[in-house]
Amino acid sequence: MWRDLKSVFWAIPKGLSITFRYLFRKSVTQQYPKNKPVLEDRYRGLHYLTRYDDNSERCVCCGLCAAACPVDCIYMEPAETEDGIRYAKIYEINELRCIFCGMCEEACPEEAIFLGHEFEFAAYERDDFIYTKEMLLANYDNIEKERVAKNIKPLIRKERQEFKTPAAPLGH
Repeated sequence: MWRDLKSVFWAIPKGLSITFRYLFRKSVTQQYPKNKPVLEDRYRGLHYLTRYDDNSERCVCCGLCAAACPVDCIYMEPAETEDGIRYAKIYEINELRCIFCGMCEEACPEEAIFLGHEFEFAAYERDDFIYTKEMLLANYDNIEKERVAKNIKPLIRKERQEFKTPAAPLGH
């Protein structure tokens, strides 16, 4: 009993000494809305779909990003233009399911999908976290505007390649 009481009386001055030690140090609190945090280059935030220089979308809806996604948060439906160029008719990412691992951007052969540095995408409704193709392309447009304003070099500039279907294999 006396030992327990002694340890309590010793704990209070010890705790107060720690409090007084840190009381006069500089605060480490960041004033968030005014001062944005500095993010690392490898930070993975909100997704965006990229465009070519002629403003056409890069995604050819090959499905590799959806196949590489470990939580199955990417849904897409392919379509073709009259010229035979594939594109994503429907491209959706459920940001609530996403774990921001970056597997989708590593799997994409066209460099069409990236995870940006945007971390402020709160919403009140669950449906607002399902990002459609138009929303993802709008994210890219906003990022490009910031890059041009800050005179930062573009992330990618892979030129469009016309993929032709291979000839049918010769039969024996």
